[in-house]
Amino acid sequence: MIIVHGTFPVKPQHRDQAVELMKQMSLATRAEPGCISYEFFVGLSDPDTMLLYQEWESVEALQDHFESSHMEEFLGHLPEVLNGEVLTKRYEVRDPNEVVDEPRYRKTQPTEKIIH
Repeated sequence: MIIVHGTFPVKPQHRDQAVELMKQMSLATRAEPGCISYEFFVGLSDPDTMLLYQEWESVEALQDHFESSHMEEFLGHLPEVLNGEVLTKRYEVRDPNEVVDEPRYRKTQPTEKIIH
């Protein structure tokens, strides 16, 4: 599973427009294959910061999302409402018992703990 978290600072005078844009994006995205969840939230400490939380079945589903027409439309209108830079983080969640053949996921022997 892939989890993406993002923050969107919005201009106070365009907050309602941003909320509507994000509602439309959420509705369209939740209908996509591979989307587990996709939701925006209002920050409690700063109501002009919107938080995005999304879950995807796979990297491929997320990539397809990036290429969707509603993503293109969302990105086209986003500069009008933003008041700074969008920050995102992506996480991959794996079953610890899952066997993965890719060399970068090879299990290594535990190392001795170093205590300072």
